[in-house]
Amino acid sequence: MKTGLILVDIQNDYFPQGRMELVGIKEAGQKAAELLGVFRDNNWPAFHIQHISVRKGASFFLPDTRGVAIHDCVAPHTDEQVIQKFYPNSFRETALLDELKKGQVERVVICGAMSHMCIDATARAAFDLGFTCVVIEDACATRDLEFGGRTIAARQVHGSFMAALSAAYAEVLPLAEFNLRS
Repeated sequence: MKTGLILVDIQNDYFPQGRMELVGIKEAGQKAAELLGVFRDNNWPAFHIQHISVRKGASFFLPDTRGVAIHDCVAPHTDEQVIQKFYPNSFRETALLDELKKGQVERVVICGAMSHMCIDATARAAFDLGFTCVVIEDACATRDLEFGGRTIAARQVHGSFMAALSAAYAEVLPLAEFNLRS
């Protein structure tokens, strides 16, 4: 089964000094870089997803800013596709599905940010489109959320979304387990 990597929104604004720093993003970025290395070493396809915020009132991933750029830890090689998106779902109104089909990819490995938003939306969409999905949980990051007048810690947010995805949509693994199986 041909496997492709989808690196979602690993962009400068999520890192320190960015406009929306995530909890654990440096560590997740390092894991994503290791994962990308595995794909490069095996000549497996990798797709970099870059979110561009064009909606009114957006505060990060703004066009023509340093924050919108893909972070250096996973900087794309010239032979790797960069697919721009405008919604949480990496498939919505993008060329991602066509590119995966063109490459005859049947299994997707997903990592990046944010666990509760674009990772969740992309993994569920990939599953619904018929792909076998793997999410590398320690190569993903999120942030604290507010709900019902209380703060939900990023660790709890991440864990809840990984648990939900693992119930039906994806195999959710740490990078070390994926490396042993790949």
